[in-house]
Amino acid sequence: MKTMHTDRRSFLRSLGIAGTAILAGIPAIALRDAGLGKLTILHTNDTHSRIDPYPGNDPNYPGMGGYARRATIINEARKKDPDLILLDAGDIFQGTPYFNFYVGEPELRLMTKMGYDASAFGNHEFDNGMDGFLEVLPNAGFPFLAANYDFSDTVLAGRVGKNVTFIKNGYKIGVYGLGIDPKGLVSRNLYGDTVYHDPVEVAREQEKELKSLGCDLVICLSHLGLRYREEDRASDEVTARNTYDTDIIIGGHTHDRLKTPERIANMKNREVVIGQAGYGGTYIGYMEVLFNGDREINLVEGYTTIF
Repeated sequence: MKTMHTDRRSFLRSLGIAGTAILAGIPAIALRDAGLGKLTILHTNDTHSRIDPYPGNDPNYPGMGGYARRATIINEARKKDPDLILLDAGDIFQGTPYFNFYVGEPELRLMTKMGYDASAFGNHEFDNGMDGFLEVLPNAGFPFLAANYDFSDTVLAGRVGKNVTFIKNGYKIGVYGLGIDPKGLVSRNLYGDTVYHDPVEVAREQEKELKSLGCDLVICLSHLGLRYREEDRASDEVTARNTYDTDIIIGGHTHDRLKTPERIANMKNREVVIGQAGYGGTYIGYMEVLFNGDREINLVEGYTTIF
């Protein structure tokens, strides 16, 4: 990927695209003529069992959200790019009576129908205990990822992955997951003998492994939170600054809506692009990645949009 000094607008102008147009507006023929390839990423986080839209009189999100609307947006995006990647950064569970009555089954079944590729394991995925999570897990047609959780001595041993790879639009994409420290956040009886490992150390291990597998793009699917007042506390920004080959972090937990992605310099002084799409399924994140003819990342642009 380019260094932190990349002028994105100049790059777009070189393709004949005026102003600050998002990459979705670049004609495919212009990309081919420039020797470029493109990957679309859609992402959500902290949807918290919000299957129906918020009521019209809600003070924060009147009439917003809902799984049906999300599915419509995803389907429309797939018409433009059938090989897009769809990710969630965790906390699928908890927040409405749907979870209280059905303990996560409808959320997972509906996300499977939408074609999610992977999800981070959020702290609220512990809310019905590990036995409860295991019971509804067969409804998920996508993997949950948490590379820094060791579930070896629990019923989730072998059920939650560290990373996964995909081929999308001819590019090999590696995705690894990071979870927040459950201690003090989740009742011990819910997370049991789960062992938490330092996210940065694990991130370095994961990105190294995925690059060794020939991944053109490495994505961290994180439920650490964007940033904290304690600057050294594990977060997406801390992870970005202290890794080498992670290109994009799709985040959750802190419910930040980043209208455009954050950009942080990593240990190689290369850009790590961070996205997070708010709370309750009221927004969906959208990123476009451009690759040059050598399969290197030239540019990442994105935004979050209401739906």
